[in-house]
Amino acid sequence: MRVLFLGDIFAEPGRVAVKEGLPKLIEEYRPHFVIANGENAAHGAGITYEIALELHSYGIDVITGGNHTFDKKVLWEKFSLLPYLLRPLNYPEGALGKGYVIVEKKDFKLGVINLQGRVEMQPIESPFKVGEALIEEIRSITPYIIVDFHAEATAEKEALGFYFDGKVSAVVGTHTHVQTGDERILPNGTAYITDVGMCGVEDSVIGLDKEVALKRFLTGMPWNFEPAKGNATLNFVVIDIDDKGKATQILRGKWRKI
Repeated sequence: MRVLFLGDIFAEPGRVAVKEGLPKLIEEYRPHFVIANGENAAHGAGITYEIALELHSYGIDVITGGNHTFDKKVLWEKFSLLPYLLRPLNYPEGALGKGYVIVEKKDFKLGVINLQGRVEMQPIESPFKVGEALIEEIRSITPYIIVDFHAEATAEKEALGFYFDGKVSAVVGTHTHVQTGDERILPNGTAYITDVGMCGVEDSVIGLDKEVALKRFLTGMPWNFEPAKGNATLNFVVIDIDDKGKATQILRGKWRKI
């Protein structure tokens, strides 16, 4: 199996880049499944029902989330109508939506789990324990499992990667919007990268207008965040998995509009 995973889609420029660039990536890499983190797809904070439909129409099979998933309240009442949209599995009981999905194409079934870190983030349930409890259940259905770990701290991401090594096909990090260069196969066959990066304007501060971001840092004043404008870059990884669910290769890539 081959899986293409896109980093955090940030605001309209990120969505436009996905519309233009994803068909080219699909043509080049021929993935069986496409996953993308979409929690910042609506103006840089949250996602809406309409935007989720839009991204799905571009060929994204599963849209994962994170700490901004619920920022747009207009999504709440329609969340259940989007079976391919996830929020972190380790949110407390009573949260809307679901934290994992099993998608199927032809003879392939892929389990996708969305988890969120706790270091410098919300004090939610342990991603280690909550994720571990679900993995064996999914493995009884399919050996192919991808985990999107939406977390701030590099150490927490690496720790979860080693904790799940050999139990899932890949642990890919999202949230910090800067692609890291540490992609590798862990000792027991799990592909890992600390952060896939983002689909957004590269000439920015993690997708935000750099002048506004500088005002916030220089003055300490809560200037409203404003997404950067311009052509966006797609950060992604391609993961190859054998028939036992072990990763054989992880490739890190970047697509720019020419």
